[in-house]
Amino acid sequence: MVYGEEIAQYTPEVENVVVTSITKTENPNYVFITMDTKGLDPGIYNIDFKKGKRTVFSRAYELKKRAPNSKLRKGFDASDVIYLLMPDRFANGNPNNDSHSELTEKVNRDFEGGRHGGDIQGIIDHLDYVEALGATTIWSTPLCEDNDNQYSYHTYAQSDVYRIDPRYGTNEEYQMLSKELHKRNMKLIMDYVTNHWGLEHWMIKDLPTYDWIHQFPGYAQTNYRMTTQMDPNASQRDYKYCMDGWFVKTMPDLNQQNPLVLKYLIQNAIWWIEFANLDGFRVDTYSYNDKDAIALWTKAIMDEYPNFNIVGEVWMHDQAQMAYWQKDSKIGAIQNYNSYLPSVMDFTLHDAIGQVFKEENPSWNKGMIQVYENYVNDFLYPEVNNLLIFAENHDTERINHIYPNIEDYKLIMSLIATSRGIPQIYYGSEIGMQGDKGKGDGDIRRDFPGGWPSDQNNAFKAMERTDKQNAYFDFTAKLLNWRKKAKVIHSGKTTQYLPDDEVYVYFRHNDQASVMVVINNNQSDKVLQLDRFKENLYHFSKGMEVMTEMEIDLSTNLKMPAKTSYIIELKK
Repeated sequence: MVYGEEIAQYTPEVENVVVTSITKTENPNYVFITMDTKGLDPGIYNIDFKKGKRTVFSRAYELKKRAPNSKLRKGFDASDVIYLLMPDRFANGNPNNDSHSELTEKVNRDFEGGRHGGDIQGIIDHLDYVEALGATTIWSTPLCEDNDNQYSYHTYAQSDVYRIDPRYGTNEEYQMLSKELHKRNMKLIMDYVTNHWGLEHWMIKDLPTYDWIHQFPGYAQTNYRMTTQMDPNASQRDYKYCMDGWFVKTMPDLNQQNPLVLKYLIQNAIWWIEFANLDGFRVDTYSYNDKDAIALWTKAIMDEYPNFNIVGEVWMHDQAQMAYWQKDSKIGAIQNYNSYLPSVMDFTLHDAIGQVFKEENPSWNKGMIQVYENYVNDFLYPEVNNLLIFAENHDTERINHIYPNIEDYKLIMSLIATSRGIPQIYYGSEIGMQGDKGKGDGDIRRDFPGGWPSDQNNAFKAMERTDKQNAYFDFTAKLLNWRKKAKVIHSGKTTQYLPDDEVYVYFRHNDQASVMVVINNNQSDKVLQLDRFKENLYHFSKGMEVMTEMEIDLSTNLKMPAKTSYIIELKK
């Protein structure tokens, strides 16, 4: 894509390169050139813009060298633990870039919804902390430029998708983040937005085509009803407004049915994978995209990188509806649909976690049975080990607000760390950080203590953490570092038992190992009759509880303290 005032009046030619097509649109400021680059060496190629036989001007275009074995890069998987952070709220490594002359919103740490100054350098400075915690992968919310007047820190309304927001750093610093992670055998996931750009995006301000975005004409709000995408009884109007309506008024909805838009998004995604040596994408608002076009986008990326991984945000509350969006879904196949999306987010598990550990009156369908029932529906998913599992993220209530005591936090983390799928944790919860979504998004996106030189409490350092912060951190770090080596948790089978009196037991097992997980969700001690679990215990006489390193005798009953979980490595 080339852009310039009245540039369509010229005919582009590229020396020693076959130009297979030239597309001009109703906007004379754009020309789209398709070149056959097969067999070309990396290097600089000049594009000559001609009027008749005369070259009016030329521009250099670089074909970059691809890294060896780039196609075979391995994405994130169930052996990983993902650490989700918001860069503006994590750590300020370079105060000199807090504001930028070209961008409207300036730093204002006193405003919850403002920019606070966190940046890429701040992440790099604290990679040792993330590694010590036991996380293996970083998912940062978007880092590309967002020039909104306010609330630009979340960066989902991007104004340039080839440029890191200068208030976060530079493209080269993003490359450095990737390199520093890979030195530690850690991974990097980019939060990618296919559904929309921001109003301030330079291409939105001068649209290449009227239908580059969805117009009604102009703005119309999505109905947010993602079920219309699969509802055989949905009206065409409701179906259209879900996919084509704008997410919010400041985020024009991209029309991926326009082949130029789709190609642009595919090439931009591939460019970032190559440029930053990425290990995966998390795709924002995946199920709001045009469902056929987003499948083409996803397939194009996965065809290019067969071992890559992409997780889509499919924020739904029914397993069948979520499973519809995973690659090779038999549910999607009913409607001849395949998204080609390897991973979806397990929002129904998230929903259950937000309720069960505070249930005062457990019943037939309330309490730990809700967690059990979530896994009952695993048969709906083509690949359960590739589900992203989580208790919270940057859009939800903080779990330490729902459950303000460490006992419930430990139960939740034990569940997340030992379930099938890929665990994702949210920055700060590992030190007990709270936040009330009822007070606004800013409260669930608080600054990490110690990320700014003026902070009185530096929770990045054990010696400066409070006793409470260390209690949270030490538990989390021990659990996640154990998980790194527990292959049976990464890929083993699950056998679960119906919760009895709010005590939930399940096993993760393969031919080499077996782990028994016991969660006592009671305010009182309970005694477990172990003969009920003999189909999983008959080979084993003892076990070692991972967190306490206590030996467990499996020949008798098991006493479970109140509000306690045991993770028991079984021994013969």
